[in-house]
Amino acid sequence: MKLPRDLSGAELVRHLCRHHGYRQINQEGSHVILQATEPQPHRLAVPNHAALRIGTLNAILRAVAAAKGIGKEDVLRAL
Repeated sequence: MKLPRDLSGAELVRHLCRHHGYRQINQEGSHVILQATEPQPHRLAVPNHAALRIGTLNAILRAVAAAKGIGKEDVLRAL
């Protein structure tokens, strides 16, 4: 599945909070720190940029998929 090229950091943060159980716990500069507690504790930093780079977005999606025990395509499909 193709990654979106125009996804902003704020949109990704809203999606992860709404659909995958993350919550915003802090912001350090231009990076938003998210945390999830289910199925295991997991923290994630998302750059709050206008458009995320493809490699950055791919790494974030892989980290979410690994922490939640689902496929990267499942995380991407819900975008």
